[in-house]
Amino acid sequence: MYALFDDAGRFHAGRVLSDAETSLQIELESGKRVKVKAANVMLRFDKPAPAELIARAQALAGEIDLDLAWEFAPEADFGFAELAREYFEPGAGPEQQAAALFRLFEAPHYFRRLGRGQFRKAPEETVKAALLAIERKRRQAEQIEAWAAEIAAGHCPEPVREQLYRILFKPDKNASEYRAVVEATKRTHRAPLELLKAAGAIESPYQFHWRRFLFEAFPRGTAFPPKLEAPRIAEPLLLAEGVQAFSIDDSATTEIDDALSVRGLGTGTVTYGIHIAAPGLAITPDSALDKLARERLSTVYMPGWKITMLPADVVQAFTLVEGRECPAVSLYATVDEATLEVRAFETRLERVAIAANLRHDKLDARVTEEALAAVSAGTLASAEAGFPFAGELAFGWRLAQALKAAREVVRGKPETFNRPDYSFRLAAADSAAAADQATDQATDEAASEPTGNERVVITPRRRGAPLDLIVAEAMILANSHWGGWLAEHGVPGIYRSQASLAPGIKVRMGSKPLPHAGMGVPHYTWATSPLRRCVDLVNQWQIIAVARQGRMAALVAPFKPRDAALFALISAYEAAHAAYHDFQNGIERFWTLRWLQQNGVTELDCAVMKDGLVRAETLPLVFRALGAEALPRGARVRVKITGTDLLTLDLHASLLGRIDDPATTADDAPVDEAEIEEAAESAGPLTLAIDVSGDGEASNEAATASSN
Repeated sequence: MYALFDDAGRFHAGRVLSDAETSLQIELESGKRVKVKAANVMLRFDKPAPAELIARAQALAGEIDLDLAWEFAPEADFGFAELAREYFEPGAGPEQQAAALFRLFEAPHYFRRLGRGQFRKAPEETVKAALLAIERKRRQAEQIEAWAAEIAAGHCPEPVREQLYRILFKPDKNASEYRAVVEATKRTHRAPLELLKAAGAIESPYQFHWRRFLFEAFPRGTAFPPKLEAPRIAEPLLLAEGVQAFSIDDSATTEIDDALSVRGLGTGTVTYGIHIAAPGLAITPDSALDKLARERLSTVYMPGWKITMLPADVVQAFTLVEGRECPAVSLYATVDEATLEVRAFETRLERVAIAANLRHDKLDARVTEEALAAVSAGTLASAEAGFPFAGELAFGWRLAQALKAAREVVRGKPETFNRPDYSFRLAAADSAAAADQATDQATDEAASEPTGNERVVITPRRRGAPLDLIVAEAMILANSHWGGWLAEHGVPGIYRSQASLAPGIKVRMGSKPLPHAGMGVPHYTWATSPLRRCVDLVNQWQIIAVARQGRMAALVAPFKPRDAALFALISAYEAAHAAYHDFQNGIERFWTLRWLQQNGVTELDCAVMKDGLVRAETLPLVFRALGAEALPRGARVRVKITGTDLLTLDLHASLLGRIDDPATTADDAPVDEAEIEEAAESAGPLTLAIDVSGDGEASNEAATASSN
């Protein structure tokens, strides 16, 4: 006696060794003996042999017409043997019964499984819907096959091209386009980016990085909604008497948020003015412009282009352009001219005359420490200094040095500027004077959106240069004072804090006025860039409320303590800031690699960081150099560039040798571990959210793509 039984949806047959009331002992063809519940035995038979029965039944099952079987099936619940007698013949034998069982079991869209060999006929509507789904799946499989074959052959189907960035970075892993790319990748054994580039899906590396960013950060595009005009300031503002303010920015800057003024030089008491553009006097919370600012959250900067937080017309209405009397939130610090002690502060809402927009790239070479010291000492007359506002800048530099020194006492160690900043300028690649044009570029970020083919000029700019220090310390002074001022009046703001300078302790944003160890101040807001950052605009509203209402400000300020909208804004800003920062770093890395290619640079002098990471001495570039893994931090080396990939932003290099004296290189040189971690991430290959693992299943893990 033999028996056919169900084992968790799989059918086996064997010789019955013993048959009890509730279970059977069955020997399989392999010789293995299994205990089977009686309820799981579907069929008992004497012949043919088990293996032969299963083979014949499977072949016969494939011949059963499911539509015809569905027609023959009873309306009530039925067993597979009953259907076999209806479909084949009244005396259907074991092979036919087993065939009916197999066919019924594999067609749940026609017949519902009830267990123990029992089935129920599915409703006609269910059958039709299931058949349509099966047909769709078949066509989808055919489409995936066709697209995969095209991609593997070097041609990208248009639907795949249209979904390129979704496929690579935010895929629907059930979509045909995604599955076609995965299938083509498996067939060709090529990395997804390499394969898609070869198929023509990626028109250029620059456009790939740019369009990817737009896809992730600006899915609806970067255009502003129509009819967003700059609102007027309702209240009359007095003109600041005797103030002639000047701003200090790059020539490409159009969102001029801040300006400075100095009055009373030579009197012993100086009034130092910090004037911030005041869109918060006109843009109201929950207005269309506020909603736009909260959506974009900040201006996005990149070489040759920018995406502003606010429309150009709105920016121009409030930017501190020379020759205009601009609305401003002004902070006046009363300073002892001799000791540089700050004795008092006053905040005013007013109009300020902007006398000049000074530009770093035109003045940095002339406004030096030596020149400013000579003006301060009286050995060089202001009129002979060779730059405007010489006396005011000399005082601002003295004050900045004093403020910085005071912060460093709180920090417990000095701030160091070991590495330069870099300016990127782009010019048309076919211009005979491209480099000169790029260096002299002095209007907007660019006349048009870059294509990636421009000639790039990278210029180092020393961090902590006098003009930089003057502006930086003035803004720190304002942001720190206003942070404490809001707290004194019980008005919440958005603060940046850092518990300590210990490794791994990062700067955080929150609504509490906590100390900022990195800055060396008791509290620190962002309130000096309201045209560029939504956080600053929000803080400006809070400052305006205090300036207008004083002790009553807590009742009328737009944001109240523990305001959920304030917490939501902080969270959204941090996410956007990280995304914008990553993109800016990535696109600057692209242009740096382009600079290497355009200038035919094959060797670089670098400083060793850690674990094979090196930093170029004259470029904003960190990468891994083969052979530098065992060298101490700070060692100066020369490396040979062996390859660059503008798509993955990889740079491959190997060590040529050291260019310093090993005896003078300390392995315990100060190092910022957070900086190294960030550098290591930026130096790594591009990561994709596309899974090409061998099992073919979608994975949530990012697969690292490299064309090497």
